[in-house]
Amino acid sequence: MTAGFAVGPGHAWYRGPSGHGGAHAHAAFQLALAVGGEGGEVEMVDASGVHHRSAVLVVPPMVRHRLLPVPELLTFYVEPHCAFADRLRERCADGITAAPALRGLRVEEVRRATGQPSAVLDGRLVAALDVLARGRPAMPEVAASVGLSPQRLRALARRQLGMPLARWRIWQRLTGAAEALREGLPPAEAAAVGGFADQAHFTRQLREMTGLTPSAVLPALRPPDGPGQPRRAT
Repeated sequence: MTAGFAVGPGHAWYRGPSGHGGAHAHAAFQLALAVGGEGGEVEMVDASGVHHRSAVLVVPPMVRHRLLPVPELLTFYVEPHCAFADRLRERCADGITAAPALRGLRVEEVRRATGQPSAVLDGRLVAALDVLARGRPAMPEVAASVGLSPQRLRALARRQLGMPLARWRIWQRLTGAAEALREGLPPAEAAAVGGFADQAHFTRQLREMTGLTPSAVLPALRPPDGPGQPRRAT
């Protein structure tokens, strides 16, 4: 698999350099896989300063961490309301978890595993997250569509996802803007596609949720012959 980026139902993946990213927390599960021969590892530092090292590290949503630089890694972002997230909840604790058994995980497997809704989360919450993923409706509209008040929906998200729905909305906007970058739009226009006020706002939010900036990941998002020819998701 060559370097690249793609977004699909319930997931996104990125292969490329990790760079010198800062501490961050995202609204999805992250699986960071070492690339290369047997014995390769990725390394993260958690909010307490503890180092974690393994062929595969799994990070639950909203767990703050910093990924140490590597020339190349494969990372998957798995949205918390899909069936694959149920498997990750069983596997990992509240913090960063080593999962070397997942070293052979491939994009095709993740694509299949994220295509089904969670069987663990409240069905109303799953439906609400789906509504938010398809657009930018007002919260009263989202809550009404699943038969809850906005207050009860927010409380349900905090209890079962461990994060406010506002963070989920930012995550969805980031994936939309990143996909626009991959398709060849300049960062300022990609920011507008994602609903950000400007490019600086997009950059701040991307760094806060992934530890990366548009300029850091742009080489992996664009083919060598320039913008406008997106890589094929593989």
